Amino acid sequence: MNFKIPIILAQQRKPSTGLCWLLAICVVFFGCKNNTKPYHLANRDIRSAVAAMTEIMVHNITNPPLAARFFAYSCLAGYEVIAQNDASYAGMYGVLNQYPKISKPDTVQQADYQLAAMLAMLETAKKMQPSGKLLDSLQNNLLDSCRLNGMDEAVIQPSQRYALAIAKQILAYAKADGYNKISNLPRYTPQTGEAYWYPTPPGFLAAVEPYFNTVRPFTLDSVSQFLPPRPIAFNAAKHSSFLDLTEAVYKEGLSLSDEHRAIAAFWDCNPFAMQDEGHLQFGFKKISPGAHWLGITGIACEKANKDFNASMKLHMAVAVTLMDAFICCWDEKFRSNRIRPETAIRRYIDPSWTPLLQTPPFPEYLSGHSVISAASATILTHALGDHFAYTDSVEVSYGLPPRSFSSFKQAAEEAGISRFYGGIHFTDAISNGMDQGFKVGEWSYQKLFRR
Repeated sequence: MNFKIPIILAQQRKPSTGLCWLLAICVVFFGCKNNTKPYHLANRDIRSAVAAMTEIMVHNITNPPLAARFFAYSCLAGYEVIAQNDASYAGMYGVLNQYPKISKPDTVQQADYQLAAMLAMLETAKKMQPSGKLLDSLQNNLLDSCRLNGMDEAVIQPSQRYALAIAKQILAYAKADGYNKISNLPRYTPQTGEAYWYPTPPGFLAAVEPYFNTVRPFTLDSVSQFLPPRPIAFNAAKHSSFLDLTEAVYKEGLSLSDEHRAIAAFWDCNPFAMQDEGHLQFGFKKISPGAHWLGITGIACEKANKDFNASMKLHMAVAVTLMDAFICCWDEKFRSNRIRPETAIRRYIDPSWTPLLQTPPFPEYLSGHSVISAASATILTHALGDHFAYTDSVEVSYGLPPRSFSSFKQAAEEAGISRFYGGIHFTDAISNGMDQGFKVGEWSYQKLFRR
């Protein structure tokens, strides 16, 4: 890689926050409550866990598909405890591919199952993330809040044992999904030829997760179940359909309105963007697209007054759907392997052009954000309605002002077109990506909710 020296990492928010933000989450969500009332878990507690997991993945620079995998198994662990104790909810045995019967330990009769669900979620996340131990502070604050509100150790300790037993079984299921075999596959080499993706500046980073389509999906019959149409064929000749696509991205980049700039920035979600400053190269860490949509899920559950169990189910459903959407999208990305607008514009139109957003390190077609946004929006729309208005404040701590939406579909459509405004996707990758995402979301919803 052509890195200049040195590389300086900087979080895209006030330097004083950093990972200490985890402690602030604990205070906000798990702070002392009225000691005369029992401690009841709620959607806010799930939101705090998702936020803390997100912060750790930002710290670890976790790529978007892998972040979705972490979220999916962690939320699945929490939900499985709910399903074992609330007859309104069914476990995922017979629903998810190769999902085993998750056994409930015999020695946890005194456990608080909702506390066990939260702890199972955290224990799974701790084992799957390189800096997972940083979740200990969140977990300890949760337990301290329970004690302060009168929960006896005779309840807390079996709840912890229950959580560990479920997490162990979910982690075994995760280990069997094939992701750990990817490291044994040959190092990915970009294809040669004008039509194909090639690493882009400033980092010229290697391709992200080129073998993600080898990972076992949760609900899909196969990773190619919802194959999109072939992308518009590469043709560098003037007035070709491909060059028309390229010209459209170029012209948009030259005349961006303030609103289009704001939309592109809001949905950027690039876990590790880089910026040249003289002889230095700065890295700006941001959340992943999946983390953004799980944040939206928490906001929506709060507005809809969803109780703890219903909120855990919806977080699990969105997380599982995110994983399947990424698998489908990545399967197509490395099949079509299409050149990025930045490369095509510099080569055929304007050698000095740069996109508003930094081009991510993987092929262009399909637009990942379009796929996963449409899939997530489909789950949330089925659960909460076609016209569920909300304000998205997920990235306020990352310096981005909130935006309001009249529906989840409107938000998904804005997320998709943001990639065009940002100069990193052609329009057919966005429209066909949205179509694939809606299909994945509908399929996943039918599997998870309509058995």
